[in-house]
Amino acid sequence: MPITPRLTDPNAAAHERVYRSLRQQVMHGELDPGQALTLRGLGRQFGVSMTPAREAVRRLVAEGALTLSSSGRISTPELSPERIEELASIRALLEPEMASRALPRAHFALIERLAAINMLNAEAAVKQDAVEYVRTNLEFHRTLYLRAQTPAMLAMCETVWLQLGPTMRAVYAKLKRREPPQHHRMILAALKAGDEPGLRLAVRTDVTQGLRHLAG
Repeated sequence: MPITPRLTDPNAAAHERVYRSLRQQVMHGELDPGQALTLRGLGRQFGVSMTPAREAVRRLVAEGALTLSSSGRISTPELSPERIEELASIRALLEPEMASRALPRAHFALIERLAAINMLNAEAAVKQDAVEYVRTNLEFHRTLYLRAQTPAMLAMCETVWLQLGPTMRAVYAKLKRREPPQHHRMILAALKAGDEPGLRLAVRTDVTQGLRHLAG
């Protein structure tokens, strides 16, 4: 009996592409806080019909990456200081735990990879490229946390990063920093030394001090 190939839904593929691209733009701060979006505009941007654009937006609203008002207005999050403080507290709980769980698997190649990402982060700071600064900062953290092998924790953490993305970019652009976070060097030193308490402290400090600028 011949096997009939399953037909792929073109709308499903298109919606996944829009979802992933738009999710990345929000997380890396490529969009401003409170920036309005339209389904028609997204359709034009990604070359898709309204249906996949609507489905991608629906998923991103559920993740907190976008907001949808009662009138149907779609926009990126605008965070109050209280909301930023809440999200910072979540990061301060989750990220030191993931770093701690990654430590036993932090082999030399991982530490070298993290150091290379941190160099890119430093270059972005010197060039005052806020989007690249946020992207490489998050890549540094994600690369470490992937070694923890805690996918549920990482998914929760990425939801927080999504909500913070536009605000992080806006604040870092305003601060005009020219140096990378010093706490990344402390994280690398703790990983090399196998210092679990030091690693937890470095990660927690990195997360909370960076977000203090956002809430201020």
